[in-house]
Amino acid sequence: MPKEDLNLIGKDIEKDLDVIYLAGGCFWGVEAYFDRIDGVKSVRSGYGNGETINPSYEDVVYKNTNHAETVEVKYDPKETDLTNILIYYFKIIDPISVNRQGNDVGTQYRTGIYYVDDNQLDTINKIIEKEQTKYDEKIAVEVEPIERFYLAEDYHQDYLAKNPTGYCHIDLDLANDDIERDEPFIKEEPKDESFKKDTFVKPSDEEIRKKLTKEQYEVTQNAGTDAPYTHEYNDLEEKGIYVDIVSGEPLFSSEDKYDAGCGWPSFTRPIDKDLIKELEDRSFGMKRVEVKSKEGDSHLGHIFPDGPKDEGGMRYCINGSSLKFIAYDDMEKEGYGYLKDIFKN
Repeated sequence: MPKEDLNLIGKDIEKDLDVIYLAGGCFWGVEAYFDRIDGVKSVRSGYGNGETINPSYEDVVYKNTNHAETVEVKYDPKETDLTNILIYYFKIIDPISVNRQGNDVGTQYRTGIYYVDDNQLDTINKIIEKEQTKYDEKIAVEVEPIERFYLAEDYHQDYLAKNPTGYCHIDLDLANDDIERDEPFIKEEPKDESFKKDTFVKPSDEEIRKKLTKEQYEVTQNAGTDAPYTHEYNDLEEKGIYVDIVSGEPLFSSEDKYDAGCGWPSFTRPIDKDLIKELEDRSFGMKRVEVKSKEGDSHLGHIFPDGPKDEGGMRYCINGSSLKFIAYDDMEKEGYGYLKDIFKN
């Protein structure tokens, strides 16, 4: 297998896959571990971000090339995302150890997250910031753009698959464990094949008027407001999701609903921020942030920065008249079965 410079590899992402380069000690175990992660389509071992061109394994070990044993992880963004990849990464490294992982010592065994696109930095920094809260010492994981990557020799590729009893400092079974994240990952293509994204469209005004009550129309189409403590959803505690009453877009989950004492259904976050729009609202002499559904363009309510601090500090104050509740037990038949994974229990 010929060695390749990153200038070619990093930009040749076949089949619309995303890529990240991770150093986490001996690449045999890191490669085998990520090969087991859902959504990962390709993992290759190599030498990253060193000072020499086309190094051999012997060069990396004995000639101070400053290359790190690195794996190239290509994943399908429809099935997973960088947040998931990095959460799994931190499960198998000692992030405060310098130039050492397991029994392996040397600069080639340092930890590092090497990104291809600057757009990946925000996610990387958020994950590291959260991990840092677990340690008193500063996390030693390098975060740098990937500048060089050369594939390791053939015998290093899929090493543990070819040598099941070979050395590995990583517990590969951790790849089967569930992970916790602040916001759920929503797969682009739902599991339920009866569900079609193109159903999320705004109907004609005539259709909307036929579908909604006068109050629902006033709220969703004219930015009206329910009277506080009047809508049944304010006190509803049933398990399920809340969708746009106009378009059917999934917006909020009962997992994130709480009693804010304001008289309107309140949530700490949407199911996915890509499903809503946030707009400046200066009506009534106030400066607020209005929330609308992305496709239906329905007025939902407003966002306020007085939510539970341990849940991000935001309160999505939503009019019940803009929502339709889908009970958990009905999600499958209503076409939302693919979202059941967002529920913890």
